[in-house]
Amino acid sequence: MKTIGLLGGMSWESTIPYYRLINEGIKQRLGGLHSAQVLLHSVDFHEIEECQRRGEWDKTGDILAEAALGLQRAGAEGIVLCTNTMHKVADAIESRCTLPFLHIADATGRAITGAGMTRVALLGTRYTMEQDFYRGRLTEQFSINCLIPEADERAKN
Repeated sequence: MKTIGLLGGMSWESTIPYYRLINEGIKQRLGGLHSAQVLLHSVDFHEIEECQRRGEWDKTGDILAEAALGLQRAGAEGIVLCTNTMHKVADAIESRCTLPFLHIADATGRAITGAGMTRVALLGTRYTMEQDFYRGRLTEQFSINCLIPEADERAKN
């Protein structure tokens, strides 16, 4: 069994489903009391959110790349980033860490095309919906058209 490195804490609540679903998958495949071999680096979301707000994406990339390198040194054999929005800096992580990196848009794209769909609604943070790092990857690599709510509709709550 390989050891998975999870980059989490953005927020800690969004990290929980990754850990749970990975372990549920292992239990389903192997049965008994088997569980996944997981290393978790949980960052301080306060620092990440401040960088987001100030537009300091290079700094967030540095923080997460260093965390990924720490997971690599600790024995992880692959990296999963437990948040959609921070995939904006996935290139910074991948360029500095030699481990395989599971990009969430790729997993999402495979699931969407596997279900026979080519047009989907995308809901997420403002960054995920408005910027191209997620939608663009779905369009370019999977020919998926992403629809997002208009800004005035999102502002209504």
